[in-house]
Amino acid sequence: MDSVRDGPRNPLLGRVSAFTAACLLVSNMIGTGIFGTTGFMALDLGSPSWILSLWAVGGLFALLGALAYGELGAAMPRSGGEYIYIRAAYGPLLGFLSGWTSLTIGFSAAIASSAHLFAGHLLELVAALRPPTAAGQSAALEPPGSRALLALGLVWALTLVHASSVERGGLLQRILTVVKVAALLILVVAGLTIGAGEWGRFVQSDQPASPSLQTVLVSFMFVTFSYTGWNAASYIAGEIESPSRNLPRAMLLGTLTVGALYLLVNVTYLYALPMSALGSPPMDLVGHKSAFALFGGAIGPWFTALLLVSILGAASAMIWAGPRIYQAMAQDHVFPRWFAGSSARGGVPARSIFLQSAWTSVLIVSGTFESLVLYATFVLIVFTAVAVSAVFVLRRRVPELERPYRVWGYPWTPALYLLISIAILWAALQLRPVESLLGVATVLAGIPFFLWWSRGTGRAGIRNADPTSERSVPRNSG
Repeated sequence: MDSVRDGPRNPLLGRVSAFTAACLLVSNMIGTGIFGTTGFMALDLGSPSWILSLWAVGGLFALLGALAYGELGAAMPRSGGEYIYIRAAYGPLLGFLSGWTSLTIGFSAAIASSAHLFAGHLLELVAALRPPTAAGQSAALEPPGSRALLALGLVWALTLVHASSVERGGLLQRILTVVKVAALLILVVAGLTIGAGEWGRFVQSDQPASPSLQTVLVSFMFVTFSYTGWNAASYIAGEIESPSRNLPRAMLLGTLTVGALYLLVNVTYLYALPMSALGSPPMDLVGHKSAFALFGGAIGPWFTALLLVSILGAASAMIWAGPRIYQAMAQDHVFPRWFAGSSARGGVPARSIFLQSAWTSVLIVSGTFESLVLYATFVLIVFTAVAVSAVFVLRRRVPELERPYRVWGYPWTPALYLLISIAILWAALQLRPVESLLGVATVLAGIPFFLWWSRGTGRAGIRNADPTSERSVPRNSG
């Protein structure tokens, strides 16, 4: 039992504080969604009360998931996130497919998308700061291929930092998170105190009747996408100091922080612009439009710089978190064993980090990451819901498993999370059936790889991960 609770003994164990783990979670959650999602919601819902309500419900949804992951992570404090929990509850195949999804489309496609956005905004900032030409025109068009090259440069710069040591990666994550959150708070405080807004806009509405259920679910899908990443700290559970205590704290603190910040930012948007302006094209630039309305044209470059920091922090968090899944799969003999160890000097899964970044680079160069992000949304929600359901399975199957933290409100809180997940999945199937089914096909494509990589290991290699069995937690090979 003790070996299961402690997880694999490796050089990484206990080198990440609860604050750093919370920073990882916050950075992973706050990407670009908060800067554009509200514009689409304003167009579809037309009501400040609906917008704020859905952002609040989205925060509650993320918090419900964090509560469940907190129990699972405290009971099984091993790096790997839902791969560990799904494997423990449902066996190695389903656990592998969750990890396969993370590698092929979950983390890699999201990193590629973030890097591409970073490159675009950086070129935009450079063009805005460059002095106009003699003809009064702004800078020249971006050179061909420059966006892809900048995206690749960002990915590999972050990769080298996180592959060097846990301490350097953690320091970078803390800096990016603090700067990002501080900049957003400055935007909120300055906007609501000295910005040119109106409080009367909170009672305005462009929607004569209540929106349909389908419209509400579409908007909620945008919101849940912006909250994606609330489970990030679980991927590094085995590296956190006293993970049974600090992992639930980091997840709950980080999720609550982001939820509160998202509500404040949306209050600022609604204060800055009326519904008609928020929902007018370009909807995905609602952050830019609101900042411009509050502070004037001089805010443009500063807001772009804020976007760059936000994207950089999110990409850094994903480059740090994802490889822990592939390392855990390799330790369990369902992934090439070469990826099971940690570097001797830095104590990080460097090979897994390089693997993820190599695949991300392929997606950047090929340009396929945009479609993969669409495919990923459906299956990632599926696997997160399956992981939350593991709370029920393991409580029934392994009641004697020590649980230092138990999910508050059990069984109603995890059940509510599952019900909301089912509603989102139903809406996704109705609205984007092709993308959803292609996501499922990508998951199923991992089955031959599971059979190949786990061949010849027998019951010792492909075993059901019973959390009460010491054999279910293999030691790090180094």
